[in-house]
Amino acid sequence: MIRAATKCSREAAATICGRTTSARSSLVRYSTPLRLIHGEISVPNANHVAIQMVNYALSHARAQKSDESYAQGMLVLEQCLGNQPNDDQVSQDSKATVLLAMSDLLYESGNSSEAIERLKQVMTLTLSSLAIRVVAVEALVGLLIQSGQDDVSSNVADEFLELVKGRGHENLQDVAATAKTIKGLAELVKGSIESAQSLFLGLENHEISKGNVALSYGEFLHATGNFETAKEMYQKAIQMDTKESMCSCNMNLKAVSLAATFALGQLESHIGNFGDAEETLTRALTSAEEHYGHNHPKVGVILTGVALVYRNKAKQEHSSSILIQEGLFRRALELMKAPPLDSEGPTNLGTQEVMALARGGYAELLLIQENRKSEGEKMKSWAESAWKNKRISLSEALTLSEPLGKVAIIDARTTRVL
Repeated sequence: MIRAATKCSREAAATICGRTTSARSSLVRYSTPLRLIHGEISVPNANHVAIQMVNYALSHARAQKSDESYAQGMLVLEQCLGNQPNDDQVSQDSKATVLLAMSDLLYESGNSSEAIERLKQVMTLTLSSLAIRVVAVEALVGLLIQSGQDDVSSNVADEFLELVKGRGHENLQDVAATAKTIKGLAELVKGSIESAQSLFLGLENHEISKGNVALSYGEFLHATGNFETAKEMYQKAIQMDTKESMCSCNMNLKAVSLAATFALGQLESHIGNFGDAEETLTRALTSAEEHYGHNHPKVGVILTGVALVYRNKAKQEHSSSILIQEGLFRRALELMKAPPLDSEGPTNLGTQEVMALARGGYAELLLIQENRKSEGEKMKSWAESAWKNKRISLSEALTLSEPLGKVAIIDARTTRVL
């Protein structure tokens, strides 16, 4: 496999280097495919050969989505990275673009820890364009949240917000708003509602309230009971033009659109519009299966949301859908690779809260069945022990009060409960 990957890397370099006779036309030609991968590439100084190699590596890796294709794509990127001298903005923009592509492939192939390291490398390139570093810090915070490193994610977001203020970039509204939103999401994950509110305040009518900004703000509004405005923000995130922003890892354009659709479905369920909720969540589920594959843990995260809709509907309408709910919860837990109830090993921090929510709902189904109460008690105990959310208790997350009190929102980007 390594020999094949090395050959692939050499062929890519040879093919790409043969196209450099018209630099201007090549840059225009190859910037468009990259825009579809990372969003709008506002990196005018990046070396066009590096951009071509990034496109080649990403398209090759994603064509088969196999271990071998991802390894081959990474070797192409490593060769490209080594060719950047790292002594001026052109080189640093090129290097940062390659590192972002590396982080994408590492994340997609299940290696989040290495993806985090590549994003940290981007942040050390102080001569690189601010636009690239905004993308890197947004993805870095997103991956840190997903891995359960809440304090670290908050510190990274805070440092970047101070950097934006300190360098006088507050007049760049899109940069300032994105920096505040990154910090706001980190605070929301920690359950710091007042702090998050101070960061999100005023974004509802802002031109740049789209993509991740609109989604994160919508989740804050949803969590604090402003359902009408939250719905507007979710729809803005869903309808965003895919050419409008750069992005990476779990904060990429596809992940944002999927997460916004999923959040909107949960909101419809929370206000009792179960028909709309089912339709919207079905779209989210189909999208997740197409993008990640049918057996990916994020499909299990979406299925948890679907199961909770049936649960909420049954409670409100005083009906029963025990078999449907149980099937959905069981499949969701399988896909998220939930550990046995009696295991003492570490839980997957990336989906621990969603697992706890799923097992909490599943436990309620078992407890009302006389012959399964013992299993239900074990499952309930596991869920309560695994639940670490600081804003809302597991009981509150599973209860829809009237009028609506606290609600739990599953964020499909970070697989955390907000």
